[in-house]
Amino acid sequence: MARFTGKKAKETPGLNMGSMSDIIFMLLFFFMVITTMRESSLFVQISAPKGTEVVKLEKKSLVSYINIGIPMKDYQAKYGKEPRIQLNDAIADVADISRFVETERSARQEADRPFLTMAIKADKTATMGLVSDIKQELRKAGSFKIFYNASKGSAID
Repeated sequence: MARFTGKKAKETPGLNMGSMSDIIFMLLFFFMVITTMRESSLFVQISAPKGTEVVKLEKKSLVSYINIGIPMKDYQAKYGKEPRIQLNDAIADVADISRFVETERSARQEADRPFLTMAIKADKTATMGLVSDIKQELRKAGSFKIFYNASKGSAID
């Protein structure tokens, strides 16, 4: 016959932490896969002008950026305080733009080359003469899809 004993204090079982490391590594790999790294470091300061007709890009992988602005404090001794052009990770001149366009085209697949777009990210203080010179060089290089980077807001602010 079974013997019944009095009521004992019931203990809660310990929490199994064996699968916790698996979950952490799955999350780590997930974020590593979906995160994109910055393609180039900025050497120039850019304060984007405001625009009222702002449209978001659909395919950012087909965009190459031309940055125009005053060099950062660390680079002002070398490049001066005038607005400069940055192509990828290098400060460049207007004459280097056609070579930049050719390099960007060759880096893309053949089917994507007609859809390559040049984005001009210019600082508010950049002169329109410099932007116009860049546009002329882009035309000479056969790159006719251009857009300007702006932040949303009214132009009067």
